[in-house]
Amino acid sequence: MCDVVCSGSSTYYWSLVDVVYLHTKQTYSYRIAHKKKGWKSSLLVPQDVLKGFLAGIVSHSNVTDNSIGIGLDSCIIPLRRNNLYLIQSTDFFYPLIDDPYAMGRITCANVLSDVYATGCTKIDSLTLIISLSENMTEREQNTVMPLIMNGFRQNAESAGLIFNLNSAVHNPWCIIGGTATAVCSATEYINPLEAVAGQVLVLTKPLGAQIACNANRWCEKKERWEKLSKVTALTEIQTAYKCAVSSMIRLNKHAAELMHKYKAKAATDVTGFGILGHARNLAAYQKNKIKFVITALPVIKNVMKMAAVMGVREKFLKGTTPETSGGLLISMDEDVAGEYCNELKSIEGWDCWIVGKVVEGENEAIVVENPNIIEVEYL
Repeated sequence: MCDVVCSGSSTYYWSLVDVVYLHTKQTYSYRIAHKKKGWKSSLLVPQDVLKGFLAGIVSHSNVTDNSIGIGLDSCIIPLRRNNLYLIQSTDFFYPLIDDPYAMGRITCANVLSDVYATGCTKIDSLTLIISLSENMTEREQNTVMPLIMNGFRQNAESAGLIFNLNSAVHNPWCIIGGTATAVCSATEYINPLEAVAGQVLVLTKPLGAQIACNANRWCEKKERWEKLSKVTALTEIQTAYKCAVSSMIRLNKHAAELMHKYKAKAATDVTGFGILGHARNLAAYQKNKIKFVITALPVIKNVMKMAAVMGVREKFLKGTTPETSGGLLISMDEDVAGEYCNELKSIEGWDCWIVGKVVEGENEAIVVENPNIIEVEYL
C-alpha cells in the first residue's frame, strides 16, 4: 500500500509496510527512509566540492602539533587552563533504514565515532540533533521519534553516557545526528597526525553497509528485484542487510581504547567519503611525508555481486562508496597490528583486518588496482 503526499511541486511516497525490529520485536507501519525525486541518499557534499568551499579557511596552518580546527574528523582545541583540550564533532544525516529504533542506535554510534577516532573515549557531553519531517502526521511523529530517541539512548548508555536534546525542528525530511564533546588531557587522546612509513593500516569494520541497505530496498521494486534476483537470493540480501545494521550499530569505543595500548599513530573513521576519501584526508595532514596504500577491502558477504547489479562495483573497488557508522582506519606498527586485531575480536566477537601499509610519499592515499576482496560473514 502506498500513500502519496504532495508538497508544492514535490511528491513524497510513503510505503506503509510492516517492519519487524531486530531488537525491539515490535511492528511498525511507517517509513522514515523515504525519498523524493532528485533526493540523494547522503547529506554529504562531494569531497572535491567541499574543499572548494573551504578554500581560504582550511590550510595546514589550521593543524598544529596540538590543535586541529577544520579539516579532520574532530576539532582538537587547547583550552586556556590546566593543559586541557576540547575535542568535539557534529554529524547528521538522513535515515538510512526504516527501523527507527535501530536508526537511533546507528546515529549515536556514528556521532561518537569521530571523537573515538582521536582515541578519546571519555565523552563529557552528547547531544541529539533531530528534525521532524513536516510531511509526517502527528501520529507518525509520536510513534517514530520516541523510537529513534530510545535507540540513541541505548547506545549512549552502553557508552556510559546520558544524552541531551536541546531542540527539535521541522524540515521537509527527517534528519538525525548529534554533537559529541570531550574535555581531556594530552594523554587521553591520540594526535592523529603522526603516521610513519613502515606502519600498516588496520580497519575495524567491514565495508559495504550502505550497499547492503540499498539492496534491501531494491527488493521492493519489481524491476529492480528482477535484476538482483539473477545474481543473488533474497535470503542473501536479508543476511547482508542484518550484518550491515549490526555493524553500524556497534560502537568504535573498544577499538579506540586499544589504540592507546598498541600505540596507534593516526586514525580516522570511515563514513560518507568512503575508505579512500577518508584515507586521503588523513594522509594530507600528516607531519611526515607518507602515503597510505590500501591493498585489501573487507566487505560484507555477497555485497560485491549486488554492487555489480546496482552499478557501484567499480566505485567500491576504488574505495569511494559511502559508509555510515563505519570502522576506524588506524595506522600502527606492523609488529603489533595482529595482536590488536586479535584482542579487539576477543572483546567484540568481530574480525578486523590489516588492509594496507604506510610508505614514503607525498601525503596522499591510493587503493591498489585489483585489491584483495575479503568477504565477511556474520550472524
